[in-house]
Amino acid sequence: MRVITFLNQKGGVGKTTSCINLGAALSLCGFKCLLVDIDPQGNLSQSAGFDDLGDDDLTTYEVLNGEDINQAIKTKAAKASYDILTTDIRLSAGEIELINAERRNYLLRDALGKIKKSYDFILIDCPPSLNIFTLMALTAAKEVIIPVQAQYLPLKGVAQIRDTVELVKARFNPELEITGLLLTFFHANQNLDKDVLEALEQAFGDKVFKTRISQNNKLGEAPGHGKDIIEYSRRSNGSKQYQELAAELLGYETTEKREEKRDNE
Repeated sequence: MRVITFLNQKGGVGKTTSCINLGAALSLCGFKCLLVDIDPQGNLSQSAGFDDLGDDDLTTYEVLNGEDINQAIKTKAAKASYDILTTDIRLSAGEIELINAERRNYLLRDALGKIKKSYDFILIDCPPSLNIFTLMALTAAKEVIIPVQAQYLPLKGVAQIRDTVELVKARFNPELEITGLLLTFFHANQNLDKDVLEALEQAFGDKVFKTRISQNNKLGEAPGHGKDIIEYSRRSNGSKQYQELAAELLGYETTEKREEKRDNE
């Protein structure tokens, strides 16, 4: 099982978009995926169509407070089916309530440990800030994907993100590693985007994904319909690019090759 946290301390860089759509692409390949929303804004949950959670719905908040994670997980029945641990604004109270909790940073890891045999991938969407929930996510994961918008200011924050990962690795989670940096809102024909790509490759080498996510209207529209890009518009460039990202993560040339292998088994 691979547990991957999507991390960037700046909002609006495509972090949630990348988490849900990579999960959908991996699910399309036949992998069992769980998406975990640990951002009190609940953007991942809303993007997956769970934007009307009731008081009786168990969420990440209740799981961190000891409720059974198996009872909280919901299934996204779509073209690319995956499970999701949803959350909403009630999680914001946890930042104060859990501040003195025993093994605070390990609460999410302990909860996920109870279900790890059920999934091939667990993808965690962090808040766009360094707080208690970000530390929980980094302590629970073994891998980090950093979405980076192809702009100057987001690029400057990448060094800080790397320092954060190294700090968590040293103190709480020695297995944590940066798997890759993902360029988002990328325009291949613009000089600034090329400069950002070059700067990332100089700093991180082959840690920069070869797949780039371009700005795509369908990617922006899908969350408003409560759908990932594969369910919303499978033939769009955004869908193809996230399938290419899944293939790159898996080590396949295309996700179609993975699907062909699965069909022949």
